Amino acid sequence: MDPVIVVGAGPTGLWLAAELRLHDVPVTVLETREERDPHSKAVTVHPRTLEVLAMRGIAGRFLAAGMPIPTGHFGSLPRRLDFGVLDTAYPFTLFLPQADTERLLEEHARELGATVLRGHRVTGLEEHADMVSVLVAGPDGPYRLRACYLAGCDGTRSTVRQAAGIGFPGTDPTVWGWLGDVVLDDPPAGPLSVSGGDGGVMVVPLPGGVHRFVGVTADDLRPGRPGELTMEELRAKVARVLGTDFGMHDPRWLSRFGNAARQAEQYRKGRIVLAGDAAHMHFPAGGVGLNVGVQDAANLGWKLAATVRGAAPDGLLGTYHAERHPVGAELLRHTMAQTALMTAISDDGQALRSLLGSLLAEVPELSRTLAERLAALDVRYAPAGPAHPLAGTRAPDLPLAGGGTLYGLMHAGRHVLLDLTAEDASGAEGPGLPHADRDPWLPHADRHRARLADPGGAWAGVRAALVRPDGHVAWASEESTSPPAQTWA
Repeated sequence: MDPVIVVGAGPTGLWLAAELRLHDVPVTVLETREERDPHSKAVTVHPRTLEVLAMRGIAGRFLAAGMPIPTGHFGSLPRRLDFGVLDTAYPFTLFLPQADTERLLEEHARELGATVLRGHRVTGLEEHADMVSVLVAGPDGPYRLRACYLAGCDGTRSTVRQAAGIGFPGTDPTVWGWLGDVVLDDPPAGPLSVSGGDGGVMVVPLPGGVHRFVGVTADDLRPGRPGELTMEELRAKVARVLGTDFGMHDPRWLSRFGNAARQAEQYRKGRIVLAGDAAHMHFPAGGVGLNVGVQDAANLGWKLAATVRGAAPDGLLGTYHAERHPVGAELLRHTMAQTALMTAISDDGQALRSLLGSLLAEVPELSRTLAERLAALDVRYAPAGPAHPLAGTRAPDLPLAGGGTLYGLMHAGRHVLLDLTAEDASGAEGPGLPHADRDPWLPHADRHRARLADPGGAWAGVRAALVRPDGHVAWASEESTSPPAQTWA
């Protein structure tokens, strides 16, 4: 019997598999596709995802393959958000086609020992008190696998979610966006975004001499799916908004997508968990979907590993739903708001877009707040009971006196205890934390005595902090003798 089976070898499933392998949990990933999808739905990696990658020491691989872009957009407003003001070591969005992201994530997961089986389609499951039985159609015929836990990372049409009977309530589509990856005879000088009374179109150059067109026009505001997108329709839509089709030809990929917004009622049901698009479905506004999925997996991975290994406090796995379901709900809320802005093509709608664009220019704090939300730097998990203001917040990549950073201490995927009572940067003995053994995670934590190179802001006065494997602060204390009596996952 396998400890964990992950269904879906997209970014979410691959990152979950890698996180489990960091804790020596055997994991098998089942993927329906025989080959990696060459078409990249997503092309953006956001700052918090880059931080997650940096915690495992592999952010450099992605940076080398992608292109940093210092801005992002909210609802395709002409005034772009400045990511350069964000408090992160990665103050930009990384332009990187999803096919490359998946390739790098699969390499990482396989390096850690994950088994990835392609051409293996899950057809059903049976949940028992002590295990889950998974029915699979493989290249050599049907077979059955058994696992302690099953993770559904298999997209919006998730077989795992449906077979488990987990509800997926929400709204039906009323808008149909479209996408075309094509070759151009007369391409624009660079990326282009135009919105007006006829609709909106974004144009982005992709590797290999291909340009991506994404947009919505007036006749796309309808509940029923219009049918398959044709090259002739794409040309007409683009020309209507931009005045030219740039001599497009040789389509590589034509697709439509709706604005249905749905969220799983439960992210965990018994021995079944959901993550990524299997847990939340939304219009692809702002390029956040892939990123939230990876962040789901970062939250789930260490909790599931500890549960499988018998090292988890009671109720730990339940905190996955408690922490990530609100994040998913907020994801739907702001992508729905962006969809409303992107489809605001009436005169009133254009006035709204103009007003918001002006506010973004005139109120830098508004721009920063929206950028933080898109980047997922604002996510805070609610601690149980009174706690230090840092508890539940994301820990930035704190620079340490004498060299190194916090994320450099987190490559093993364990809790990290920062004992900031050191008297000097060499790590000399300070007052210590003699009562720190009250925290159940400390026996499993990597302890580092150090000083912060710049102990300012929210970290001013902090003498000790426990940072979870997903980079969120479990607790912080300004006392040198003991952490809080009640600690938090």
